[in-house]
Amino acid sequence: MTIQFNCPNCDAVIAFADEHAGKRAKCTTCGQRLIIPEKSGETAKEFKEPKEKGKPIPGFYRAVLIDCWKLFARAQNATGLVFVTAAVCFKFFTGHTDYSFEMGAFRVQLPTGLIVTLSSWGCLFWYYMEIIHSTSFEVEDLPEVYMDGLLGFLWNAARSLYVFAVAFMIVLIPCAVAIGISGGTGIVPLIVGLAGLFAFPMAILIVAVGRDLRMLLRPDYMLKPVIEAFRPYALSAGLFILAMTLQLKTLWYVDVSTHGTFVIALHLLRNLGVQIIAIIAMRSIGLFYSHYSCHFPW
Repeated sequence: MTIQFNCPNCDAVIAFADEHAGKRAKCTTCGQRLIIPEKSGETAKEFKEPKEKGKPIPGFYRAVLIDCWKLFARAQNATGLVFVTAAVCFKFFTGHTDYSFEMGAFRVQLPTGLIVTLSSWGCLFWYYMEIIHSTSFEVEDLPEVYMDGLLGFLWNAARSLYVFAVAFMIVLIPCAVAIGISGGTGIVPLIVGLAGLFAFPMAILIVAVGRDLRMLLRPDYMLKPVIEAFRPYALSAGLFILAMTLQLKTLWYVDVSTHGTFVIALHLLRNLGVQIIAIIAMRSIGLFYSHYSCHFPW
């Protein structure tokens, strides 16, 4: 069952699964923090953070390393897992197909494969940010899939690709400048590059929770939580970098027309297995915020 209600601040329509009743959430339209009501149509109460933040919530490592695996065994998470599986399969079987055709003396090139690939990654990026956002506000399960029809599907995919690309560039620009100053040789570029990758999960956390790319221009937003809780963040960043590295290894397509069923199945299982690591990595980023929100200046 779904609880549907209006934001008490901007009146936007919000929907959550009924098992999240009574939990904290955030309006994706205006950013208002609220308490999910018990039934559809009820008025959601505004939630105000205390002026003085307390201490970190214990249990971060257990939540990341042990409890995250329970997500894949709960029936209420089936919709999200099916959505991720469908996006991966769609990209795997369709993204490499050539749909060009000849018209007289001309050959019409259709970038269908590229469109399919970008759409699939856009859907995955959107769901990754939804995982981070819901986990940040102590939702114990994977978020529901609300694509708002075809136009909503296209908008969410395109926006997520844009947000990931902009966040990546903002993080890498200082790294590129530092590498340029150092001459691009030696160990300095390697260290600077790793520092950029290390900071990228914090950038994604900021845009997933804050919903504002301008927040990435505040160095204190990026650095203070990392400095105050370095080891927990290092775990989340390590999982993120691992997931990203494994994702890059799945970018090379397998021509399903030239391989046997067994080889194709192995490659598909590898693509799906990477998503398990990716989901855990995204959830660990959200858990970092929920457990160490006292260190965040925003």
